[in-house]
Amino acid sequence: MGQIQLKQVTKSFGDTQVIPPLDLTIHDGEFTVFVGPSGCGKSTLLRLIAGLEDISSGHIEIDGKDATDLVPAKRGLAMVFQSYALYPHMSVRKNIAFPLRMAKMEQAEIDRRVNAAAEVLNLADYIDRKPGQLSGGQRQRVAIGRAIVREPSAFLFDEPLSNLDAALRVGMRMEISELHKKLATTMVYVTHDQVEAMTMADKIVVLQAGVIEQVGSPLELYRTPRNTFVAGFIGSPKMNLLSGEEAAKHDATTIGIRPEHIDVVADGGMWKGTVGVAEHLGSDTFFHINNTGLADTITVRAIGDINLTHGDTIYLNPRLDELHRFDAQGLRIG
Repeated sequence: MGQIQLKQVTKSFGDTQVIPPLDLTIHDGEFTVFVGPSGCGKSTLLRLIAGLEDISSGHIEIDGKDATDLVPAKRGLAMVFQSYALYPHMSVRKNIAFPLRMAKMEQAEIDRRVNAAAEVLNLADYIDRKPGQLSGGQRQRVAIGRAIVREPSAFLFDEPLSNLDAALRVGMRMEISELHKKLATTMVYVTHDQVEAMTMADKIVVLQAGVIEQVGSPLELYRTPRNTFVAGFIGSPKMNLLSGEEAAKHDATTIGIRPEHIDVVADGGMWKGTVGVAEHLGSDTFFHINNTGLADTITVRAIGDINLTHGDTIYLNPRLDELHRFDAQGLRIG
């Protein structure tokens, strides 16, 4: 079991309300990702669930029971921090076993759980090493192992990959996703990286200034963003948002078109501009187009390596069936 419900939860620091009244249900076994820009309240929300911050009003239920006033240790949750929080003088084995020793569990059960976690996380070969002898990715796995052995009803991850380099982040992203499949346990994951959110989540919660802008699967948010904020935040590179005359042609205040839904054509395209920066990645080419008269810059993602460079004229055809329309309040039309 691992269902978490937030009912009209708020959080204020003094006179400043950082989380307005908020309702959210995280279902048992779900991988839910909180995503948003820095300062949007996603880590605060996670800490409220964990009990590391007191809520100002509302209720938190875990598996149908009111957990609002429970101390963190009594909530049946395990948190993994971005700093790892490992004891440098202890071996991997002792670090993973630490919460079980504090709970005065029998040694035979401690050994069973630690060995099982080490096996799942591929740490068996490093079990007697100290944290200082491990890579960043291995240290993160130890921190996750320490959470696993508690056999919690849900795991809470607070930007666990932000201290890792790009290659390690990709590897750990896959490992955490595989771990979720193996354990079939609820996971709540905080990140500012929408690529992490898109690739890992069953459900994404997009936050801005403590307000939930949209909740849905990665593809729901990609295909039908409910407002311009979600449209501009979900997707990499981000959606092009255009206003003015071009939007008015489509009976909208703002229109959005994703970089991958704009085709580069030889000539006679609907739009014309000048290549500013061209990023040639082999499989894809990203063009940042200036002088279109539509926006300061339009980003285009083309398949393959297209031989256009800085200053070249480029012709573009947006796929009109992939156009997103928004009204004066920034809300989706249709």
